[in-house]
Amino acid sequence: MKYGFVRAAAASPKLRVADVKFNTQEILKEIARLAAEETEIAVFPELSLCGYTCGDLFFDGSLLKATRAAAFYLAEESLKIAPRLLFFIGLPVEKGGKLYNCAAAICGGKILALIPKSSLPNYGEFYEKRYFTEAENFVDTGFVFGCGKNAYAVPFGRNVLIEDSATGTCVACEICEDLWVSAPPSQNHAAAGAVIIVNLSASDETVGKAEYRRTLVKSVSGRSLCAYVYADAGQGESVTDCVFAGHCLIAENGGILNESALFSESGASAEIDAEFLKNERRRMTTFKPSAENYTRVFADFVGGSDLKTRAIERLPFVPEGAGAEERKELILSLQSHALARRLRHVGAKCAVIGVSGGLDSSLALLVAVRAADICGMPRSAIEAVSMPGFGTSGKTYDNSLALSKSVGASVRTIPVNALVSQHFKDISHDPAVKNVTYENAQARARTYILMNLANELGGIVVGTGDLSELALGWCTYNGDHMSMYGVNSGVPKTLVKHLAKYEAERLGGDAQKAIESVLATEISPELLPPDEKGNIAQKTEDIVGPYELHDFFLYHALRRGDSPKKTFYLAQYAFGRKYDKKTLKKWLKNFYKRFFAQQFKRSCMPDGVKIGSVTLSPRADFRMPSDACASLWLEEAEEI
Repeated sequence: MKYGFVRAAAASPKLRVADVKFNTQEILKEIARLAAEETEIAVFPELSLCGYTCGDLFFDGSLLKATRAAAFYLAEESLKIAPRLLFFIGLPVEKGGKLYNCAAAICGGKILALIPKSSLPNYGEFYEKRYFTEAENFVDTGFVFGCGKNAYAVPFGRNVLIEDSATGTCVACEICEDLWVSAPPSQNHAAAGAVIIVNLSASDETVGKAEYRRTLVKSVSGRSLCAYVYADAGQGESVTDCVFAGHCLIAENGGILNESALFSESGASAEIDAEFLKNERRRMTTFKPSAENYTRVFADFVGGSDLKTRAIERLPFVPEGAGAEERKELILSLQSHALARRLRHVGAKCAVIGVSGGLDSSLALLVAVRAADICGMPRSAIEAVSMPGFGTSGKTYDNSLALSKSVGASVRTIPVNALVSQHFKDISHDPAVKNVTYENAQARARTYILMNLANELGGIVVGTGDLSELALGWCTYNGDHMSMYGVNSGVPKTLVKHLAKYEAERLGGDAQKAIESVLATEISPELLPPDEKGNIAQKTEDIVGPYELHDFFLYHALRRGDSPKKTFYLAQYAFGRKYDKKTLKKWLKNFYKRFFAQQFKRSCMPDGVKIGSVTLSPRADFRMPSDACASLWLEEAEEI
């Protein structure tokens, strides 16, 4: 698949215990269906050729012969309908007079490897040691599987990697109980290079077990920085003592991509971002690679199909679904407790905030209210300073006063027009020229006032700029760029809106009304005069681009390590109906251009709390020279 994605499926087809012919045909039907969906990796349940619940029938030579023949048959037939599909089926295999519970890896008409189960449960309803022998810690590359003309050497052992010849994507396999033990084979598989680990399972269903199984699958994928594809046995298994529900799951880096409902027989499929997993391993220095005693088998199974089903979030920084409200509360708690700690540490008597009536300053004010409550300070110790300038509209001015008063902050208005006009005279700037000097002088005048006021009152200046503005450099150097503590520096613009709305609903009353008015106002620095009707003339997103796009670019470039082409591809997938290709390309190029050019501002940014997995603090997560060249990324973006 394009850009490192791999389409994988966990299947649980119909099954009859000991009816190898029937099971083989059902597996073949599923292979045909998955091939039509351009699936690249498919996993079937443990002992899927005969059924997990065969009992002492495993000792029967006829059953062993039938399953062996079925494996070769599936290899041959799959070549006709799914020549590039890598799939795993389960069967008992006799070797050296012992039986092994095995997975057969098949692709391109060949049985590539036989992977025996490492951990055999022999407790409760399980008694596998009655039949099978545990895998040994080596690979027998000379094991001859089959009989007569169909016989050929197949690597036999648990330490086998199936590697795609073109992309280097590695797949490893473990079986059922291997997932549940304290030191699963997946740990070594991942260290050896497997980014996708498959599990052929026959896990019976009992009350509460599904949630535990889900937790295990998620945790393994997170701990090992891998994708985990789990195929469970379904209802065709014997119900003599147990019931099997066909619970299939696919996880990636600690999160579930897809899973089947219990008893649905639907299986699960998902598109795994193998490239992201490789990026994560490079980034995480605690990930320790080790490929001792592993055998690599090469195959061609990764194709070039487009994404079809993977959910690509438009707003990756914004919490959604179950737990979203809890996540928002946590973010506000992180911000407010961080600010409270800083206020206490420096012995501040107050928090000074420049309130513009915009989103960022409103959120900073709300955070300061929480911090004051934590510190046991009166809310009047929050100095909310409105500093109207040449571009301040009546609406934003009213918003700033209304919100400040509603939360109990001390409110003062200090116009900057006179100060800035005098400064224009000092530097011989014509105020009729509305250039960068005209704009930045206002931002720097406001910071000048806030800093001096904080000194006068024995407080600190709380910064209001957000993560998106820092990424784009959309702030005035030594103006709004500077503060004594930046509470929003880890919060992207798309998230600011949702946090403010959440807090508005929590506070209610006049505060809620004021915040709702802020949310309904155009985003603007208001550094240019309003139009003839008194409306905001300077709209930020018309100048730098839509924040929803820039936050999307920021997340994929920094958090997932995606290239410009991959980021563009995903943006098309997520926003294709809203923005055309030309528009997406324009703002992507603008993102990279500004991101590199504005690093000098981030290199000296104030302290600020880290909120999520993306931060631009030079003291924490992101280090880049201020004079790093953007040409490599811009050239790739230009090729789109």
